[in-house]
Amino acid sequence: MASLVLHVMGARPNFIKAAPVVAALRRRGCEQRVVHTGQHYDERMSAIFFRELDLPAPDVDLGVGSGTHGHQTGALLAALEDEFVASAPDLVVVYGDVNSTLAASLAAAKLCVPVAHVEAGLRSFDMSMPEEVNRRVVDQLADVCLVTSPEAIGHLANEGVPVDRVHFVGNPMIDTLLAHLDRFDSAAVREKHGLPERYVTATLHRPANVDDPETAGVLVARLHEVADLVDVAMPVHPRSRPALTAAGLGAHPRIHLMDPLGYVEFVGLVRGAVAAVTDSGGVQEETTILRVPCLTLRPNTERPITITQGTNRLVTAGELVPSVRKLLDDGPPPERAAPPLWDGRAGERIADVLLRSLA
Repeated sequence: MASLVLHVMGARPNFIKAAPVVAALRRRGCEQRVVHTGQHYDERMSAIFFRELDLPAPDVDLGVGSGTHGHQTGALLAALEDEFVASAPDLVVVYGDVNSTLAASLAAAKLCVPVAHVEAGLRSFDMSMPEEVNRRVVDQLADVCLVTSPEAIGHLANEGVPVDRVHFVGNPMIDTLLAHLDRFDSAAVREKHGLPERYVTATLHRPANVDDPETAGVLVARLHEVADLVDVAMPVHPRSRPALTAAGLGAHPRIHLMDPLGYVEFVGLVRGAVAAVTDSGGVQEETTILRVPCLTLRPNTERPITITQGTNRLVTAGELVPSVRKLLDDGPPPERAAPPLWDGRAGERIADVLLRSLA
């Protein structure tokens, strides 16, 4: 009987990372099952990605939805255990660092089902971030740690992960970006949203930036100052909208608020920007390849290669406006080689590792 590989996805970055892996395994004739946990409950943040990325329709949608970390993870754990018992996978593949990743890894480990973690070993060393907790736990449970960046190998070694579990494969998110590069039409996005030739893209959703009203208010004030310099195009994440709206984000005439965008439209928006302001890990990686200057509103990043070999820079709220002003004066960043194995073939390498683990 053929081995069954079950993929668990719950949020936008998971879909983008999974697409090349699912495609590569499909080309190898592997039996697969796709489970969408429904952690992202907005249709524009989930279903549209399956269509745009040519992912097969989910075999099951658990529809868990939002909630506190404990309630959401508990609901995911129960639902995923039922799914794994019913489908009896030979391998569970999890992606990134969201609560679905944690719950799937724990449910599979309790059932003695092997787990493969795509994007293993990334560390911010900030345990106040829920994602950092998830990363550390998942990598201890994973039988196969699939590493996207060289420094992650050292992090796993320092945590006692056996070297034979660790495989440096490259970044499947970049596979997806390179595969769709011709579809990212910045001019069409500008026309649709009434944007000028020169604009900054902004995204904010991290709890540390948007959950506290005072912090959110400071960031909104700084974004208004940025908008005094250059138009700001900002798709607003559902979890961010109440706090940012209450802080008056939309009050500036040069801030263009948008509903969440599909993958192709969003990357087209980023590609055409003179800079990106974000707290998103994925945007840090995408801008590195697109050569768009990126200012990350965080005190740390689990993706330091986007700083050493990319276009990313960590900034505080107080540094944001002068940093944008300098980018506008400096113009586009110089060309630089992509990080190692960010070459569009990570999905192929991951598929090979997974099939060897099943042999």
